[in-house]
Amino acid sequence: MSEKTQAATVRVFIALAPPDDAKEELEERLQPAYAAYPRMRWNRVEDWHITLAFLGELPVTAVELLRPPLAELAVTRRPLGLALRGGGHFDERVLWTGIDGDLEGLHLLAADVRAVVTDCGIPFHGRPLRPHLTLARSRRHDTTSAVEAAAGLAAFAGRPWQTRRLHLVGSNTGRGPGPIHYRDIQSWPLGGEG
Repeated sequence: MSEKTQAATVRVFIALAPPDDAKEELEERLQPAYAAYPRMRWNRVEDWHITLAFLGELPVTAVELLRPPLAELAVTRRPLGLALRGGGHFDERVLWTGIDGDLEGLHLLAADVRAVVTDCGIPFHGRPLRPHLTLARSRRHDTTSAVEAAAGLAAFAGRPWQTRRLHLVGSNTGRGPGPIHYRDIQSWPLGGEG
């Protein structure tokens, strides 16, 4: 991909983010796993999020189309009561913590977000929502670290919290070596709260 093409596109998803104190609580619980599995690729705590719709690489012009309808959607939605709970893994390589609380509201919000995406003319063929927060990925051929770390989180029950903002997020994936970093392109308060 040429530099000009890369500059005209961005990797995008729409998400919710736990508040700092909920993330700190989980980070504290993960300390033994950080020490036991240092070779896992741990996501940065400040980047933890709950993906509602992953859109992949989009032209910057398409991203701009999303801003007004996502702002309107956020104003019409009330905050959701959620909590981080337990742990699990996908394909023995991806470690996650689960989401508890108003899961019906979370699924409805995700469906509405995905409808906004398709209404903007952006093709969306995402997987069904499986509410989780990705914590780490094990290296190729390591099929034990994520499984063992997930077992260590099984009894984790985080404190309840309220979602406050809907986030349109961009990432640097595919932009060179190093860890993935996320940045808010924009975010909007749910329910029109400031």
